[in-house]
Parts: sequence; structure tokens; C-alpha cells
Amino acid sequence: MVMARVAPRAGGFSLVELLIALLLGGVVAATLVQALLGESRAAQTLGRLLRERQLGQRALELVRQELQQARWVSPQLVLPSGCGLAGRAVLLQLGSDAGVITYSQGTAPSPIWRGRVLMRCGPAYDLSGALAGGQPQNRVLLDALAAPVGARLDTSTAGLLKLHLERQLGGNQPLVQELQSAAPLALTPGMEIQATQ
Repeated sequence: MVMARVAPRAGGFSLVELLIALLLGGVVAATLVQALLGESRAAQTLGRLLRERQLGQRALELVRQELQQARWVSPQLVLPSGCGLAGRAVLLQLGSDAGVITYSQGTAPSPIWRGRVLMRCGPAYDLSGALAGGQPQNRVLLDALAAPVGARLDTSTAGLLKLHLERQLGGNQPLVQELQSAAPLALTPGMEIQATQ
């Protein structure tokens, strides 16, 4: 009787086993890539939101500093010769030793800005950080103001001014910031500053 000898199987994987391993590896890799891309988008969105919040805070701090230096706050329009409104509504006017400062809101002066803007027209700052005299400059402080009124100014009888900013960022993401500051003594209780629309 002759016995057939069975050759031992060589170590390795069959084609089916290799295909299954390759498929599982591809699924795991695709899941990891999707998770990393989602994390990257979330980090970019958070970074953009933090930058926008910082820009709004800078604008509010500028208003606060100028309120502290102001001699008067006016509900009437005293438009300096270099300040064109171009259809924008006056939000606030301040009088300082260097000249009149006007804050307005409305349509952007050029298409590089997103939507409605908050603008400042008044004397520039010198290198030491003090208001300098001279020709007023008209500059955009913030863009992407929410419609219809992205900036609102409220007064109280205690001589406090509250500036409320509401901006509409990409993806319908609202950003609301507020500033409350004491007004100069020339702002008498009961004086209303009308924020026209």
C-alpha cells in the first residue's frame, strides 16, 4: 500500500484573505482621513470666529477710548469737510480737541468688504497713539454688520452709552458684542442720540 504524501501548505494568505484585509484597511484609512478633515474644518472655523471676535473687540475699545477723551457727544450732525457719508447713517458723533469724530453704518465703500460696515471718520492717530489734528480720515472699522441695524446705540439717564454690535459671519453664524462706557459730562441725562436706519 502506497500512501500519498500530502505536501505541507506553504505559509501565506489566500487571495480572499488578502482582499478582505485590504478592504478593512481602506475603510479604517478613509474613516481616519474624514475625522482629520472634519477636525481641520472645525479648527479653521474656530480660528476665524476668534479673529472676528478680536476685530470687534478692537473696534469697541477704540470707541471706548474716544468716548473717554471726548469733550462732547452730539445728537446733531456736525459733518467735517472730509467725511462723506455716501448714504450711511450716523451712529455717534464725538467732539475732541483734535476734531469731530463720526461713526456711521451702512453700505460698504467698496466691494472688498462683506455687507454693511461700521465706519469712523475723524482725525488720525500719530505714532505715540494720540489723536493728531489735520484732515479727517474715513476708515472702515468692521464689516459684515447684520441687516437692518447691525450697530445700535442706547443711552441711559445715568450718562452711560451702550453700543451693541451684531455681525453676520459666513454660514449664518451671528456674533454679538457690546460695549458700555461712561459718556462725557456734556451729555446731559435725557439727551437722546438717535441711531437712524
